Amino acid sequence: MLIQNVRIENADAVSDIRIEHGVICEIGENLPIFEREETIKGQGGLALPPFVDCHVHLDTCLSLDATGPNTSGTLFEGIRVWSEYRKNLDKDEVQERALRTLQLYRNKGVQYVRSHVDISNDLTAFTALLELKEKVADDIDIQLVAFPQDGVLTSEKVRNNLEEAVRMGADVIGGIPHFELTRDHGDQSIRYVVELAQKYDKLVDMHCDEIDDDQSRFLEVLAAEAYETGMGNKVSASHTTAMHSYNNAYCNKLFRVLGMSGINIIANPLVNVNLQGRFDTYPKRRGITRMKELLENGINVSLGHDDIYDPFYPLGSGDMVEVLSMGLHLCHMMGYHELNDSYRIITYNGARTLHLDPERYGIAVGKPANFNVFSHKNFFEVLRSRDGMRFSIRNGNVMHADQSNRRDNS
Repeated sequence: MLIQNVRIENADAVSDIRIEHGVICEIGENLPIFEREETIKGQGGLALPPFVDCHVHLDTCLSLDATGPNTSGTLFEGIRVWSEYRKNLDKDEVQERALRTLQLYRNKGVQYVRSHVDISNDLTAFTALLELKEKVADDIDIQLVAFPQDGVLTSEKVRNNLEEAVRMGADVIGGIPHFELTRDHGDQSIRYVVELAQKYDKLVDMHCDEIDDDQSRFLEVLAAEAYETGMGNKVSASHTTAMHSYNNAYCNKLFRVLGMSGINIIANPLVNVNLQGRFDTYPKRRGITRMKELLENGINVSLGHDDIYDPFYPLGSGDMVEVLSMGLHLCHMMGYHELNDSYRIITYNGARTLHLDPERYGIAVGKPANFNVFSHKNFFEVLRSRDGMRFSIRNGNVMHADQSNRRDNS
């Protein structure tokens, strides 16, 4: 297959990309067309590595019709509504909703997903998604997080479920320290999860400080654990929205610790702008971590959709460009170069968070032929239009193509 005339990652000049056996074998200008070689006309459009969603809950996505609404719009009612519904989860129903969600991602150029799976009640959802992960591996890579929604120290049952999910094949171990009974319990839960991850050689990704309380400071504890244990960038902190309430002097100290630790931060702009600030009158907090300042301090920040049409978020389409756009707006990252280069947050930064092999991610000779092609010439125009994806290619196969594409066999 030959992809003609694309601008790789905002390049001024166009290039052709030749694919053989699912691998990029040649990149150059005006490459010759081989006999009977399938060609795709890129028409001077943008080619980017596939998008990465670092934080979603596939077990809850598309469940809103069944669970009923979250009338207050708060995180805590969302947890209550979901906790009631999960008591009677059906494995086939979980897989069906998750499969429809993955189709949304596929149509939006997302090829890598990290999904937190609630294991507090039982392992029905985890079993369902573990099976589904294998079935869809040719189309999309899924990392599964064993996530104790109720808190690690809530009960021995939760801890048993957590470890069993890890034995079954979880890629990542999760936690939620700010939801534990006390601050001391929160600290203990972090150490418990990190020790478990070391025992089984797993990654860590904890829901951390997803609250407006400026005294919720579990992020520093998690970062210290990452630093002291040497786990470093194998550890991620999701949400960290309390950071928007921290004073600047404390944040200055915190950024130093985060930088030393190598920890990843995962923001979820769509969902947290909805869930946070619910105790405020005016002014209302924006509901997002300090994405701009974290990036300026050299800390890896990536993004997640978090929820799609469920008790935590009633909208969503699996579009990581929409997620990014919301984050850029909320964090005042609206300079031209900030916007044009921001694709890296939902590509390379996400790949780093998920610990993807850098030798197998990106558009370069010798790497798997995984990338998206847009009709626009740069990412700034993609953000402006919020459309224009013409093709999504995975292992040399066209996984998604819009109706305006032009394919030839020469």
